[in-house]
Amino acid sequence: MSAAFTNFEIVTIALALVGGDAVFVDVEDVATRANVLAPGRFAWRKYPQQIDLSRVSVALFDARKEKNGSYVLGSTRKGWMLTEAGLSYARIHESKMGNVDLSRRAQTPRERSWERGERFRMMSEVAYFKFERGEIRDVSQAEAESFFRLDDYVTGQARERKLIRVLNLFGSDQELGAVVRELAAKIRRKTS
Repeated sequence: MSAAFTNFEIVTIALALVGGDAVFVDVEDVATRANVLAPGRFAWRKYPQQIDLSRVSVALFDARKEKNGSYVLGSTRKGWMLTEAGLSYARIHESKMGNVDLSRRAQTPRERSWERGERFRMMSEVAYFKFERGEIRDVSQAEAESFFRLDDYVTGQARERKLIRVLNLFGSDQELGAVVRELAAKIRRKTS
């Protein structure tokens, strides 16, 4: 779940890769390449195999803003082209993109807000602090369950679904991934 590049940075690099350094390029061409660079990041939520052109357009408009570096110029109607700053950025960062997983599932604002809150909550849990200090063996079952918001009333499949959801969302996170995987394994050992 890496966010090493913002959406406007991804479309800037995508624009460079489809010839936007010399001519105005249609948003659909940028969208297709951006989807290759960051699968699912610009997809519809309900139909994730479809590219959401409005998300790509928003990212291009963001790339056009001065506060974001003024990387592109143009419009949806006219097409998009890189500025000198955008071409320079794309050349510097294009080679780094192959080493980073930019894929991401499309989310609603409500889902993004929940995810941020849940991440903050988990990083405030006693189990997380013990893990950070290298005291993972000292994490009690109750502390591990609290980390996942589990209690005696969450049993069976509901319990497993909660674990899977957190593992899917945070299992590859740089800060939370290791502790999430370790504590999930601890809880599963106890229940089996």
